[in-house]
Amino acid sequence: MKKMPKSTVLGTGRATPERVLTNADLEKMVDTTDEWIRERTGIERRYIASPDDRNSKIAAAACQKALAAAKISAEQIDAIIVATVTGDVVFPSTACYVQELIGARHAAAFDLSAACSGFIYGLAMADSLIATGKARHALVVGSEILSRIVDWKDRSTCVLFGDGAGAVVLGPASGERGVLDTYLKSDGRLTHLLCMPGGGTNMPLEIAIAERKNFLYMEGREVFKYAVTAMADASEHILEQNGLTSAEVDLFIPHQANMRIVSATAKRLNVPMEKVYVNLQNYGNTSAASIPIAVNEALEKDALRAGQLCLMVAFGGGLTWASALVRF
Repeated sequence: MKKMPKSTVLGTGRATPERVLTNADLEKMVDTTDEWIRERTGIERRYIASPDDRNSKIAAAACQKALAAAKISAEQIDAIIVATVTGDVVFPSTACYVQELIGARHAAAFDLSAACSGFIYGLAMADSLIATGKARHALVVGSEILSRIVDWKDRSTCVLFGDGAGAVVLGPASGERGVLDTYLKSDGRLTHLLCMPGGGTNMPLEIAIAERKNFLYMEGREVFKYAVTAMADASEHILEQNGLTSAEVDLFIPHQANMRIVSATAKRLNVPMEKVYVNLQNYGNTSAASIPIAVNEALEKDALRAGQLCLMVAFGGGLTWASALVRF
């Protein structure tokens, strides 16, 4: 039976810090080269937050653009979901700070932590709220300042990540356009492969700083292996569940981690690269922000148009992975 969408994307927006850090800049900071970074990741530059930037500030800027595109006022928003692992503070939620900054005084606001899969997890939550009548309009934001948790002495990780935010406004669907389906998975047995060991109750901040455990940690080879398999499986599953094939997808937007993962996943799915949206060369890996930034940019550049079917898939710490089918 064909599924009908319950919510649809009314508007999108993105925001980044002003500062751009190129591979040439990184050559002066750590033992690396522009050629080494490009060959292994495809990344050329990334945006880096200034000391005055806050996650909520960048997220709010993306939200305001999405609201303007949707022609919806902040006071019409019933729920704000911020997907992030780099919130302003431990609590309250960054979403509450965003709520204040944009003036969404009638909304419920909360954060969601699923690392790089966070935006799709948030999309699923917002879609469910609208489908059950708990909300009419929702803001879903992926926003990260990863530069604050990267070890700038570790060349294997510091070259990969960037800062930024992407947001979508969801509202009730009409017709066949909208969120067709979402698929969420995780495997808690693999938490050790991609994490920040210190800073929580397991290892208080003062101990983490002393042991240099207050930075992002990743076992790159293992993460690559799981990422390709999980993203391909999540994509195949959601297509099969909806009676679709990869040939029917107009645009494939994978998590923008690195070019090798993107290419390997597309190959597994038999999706030609001309149908794959890639912007990681300009942003690096922005975790939960990568897919909504790419969606906004694809719409802006007319790479994604009204009526087209978009498959999104992500993979991140947890380990978590998720996919979504949206007809724009």
